[in-house]
Amino acid sequence: MFILSKRSTVILGVALSIVMWMTRGLHVATPTHLPDASWAIFFLLGFYFRQSMVLPIFLAQAALIDYVAITQFGVDSYCVTPAYAFLLPAYSAMWLAGRWYAARYQFHARTLPLFAASAVSGAVICELISSGSFYFLGEHFADTSLTVFASRLVQYFPANLASVALYLGIAALIHVLIVSLKHPAAANQSHGQ
Repeated sequence: MFILSKRSTVILGVALSIVMWMTRGLHVATPTHLPDASWAIFFLLGFYFRQSMVLPIFLAQAALIDYVAITQFGVDSYCVTPAYAFLLPAYSAMWLAGRWYAARYQFHARTLPLFAASAVSGAVICELISSGSFYFLGEHFADTSLTVFASRLVQYFPANLASVALYLGIAALIHVLIVSLKHPAAANQSHGQ
């Protein structure tokens, strides 16, 4: 498991909060808005933070951002249905995927397949819970079927997965850079094997 210093934990927590505030709210990337980083953030919380309290703190922060976006900035409340509560287990799935990978992490390229598998698995579960609850429990679809839901998954999941890959790819590059600068021996050892 990767362990951060207390100072690094605070810095990373603030940085992830800032990224969440900058990217969350519209839920759709446009030329003037970054894609939502929430899924990747919850994965990173699971990976970097040993304290479980960060999960409810960031869950509450996500809800607060949505509330502010809707009440203060005129963002459409289309996504706020009874299914909104299912974001708790959906985001928790990403957090658990990060925790799972953290337990297997080594600063070596051979763990990259585990990183990718945990991120994709977390994203699939997150998508099934969040989109499934929105589709089957939401108020916007009069006629629901597994066939239509599957077609909606094919339509929307690739963009969500691309956002997760983008943010986790950036985070992985930053991680490698920082570890390489702080611990050059570990970086040389991981490349030499």
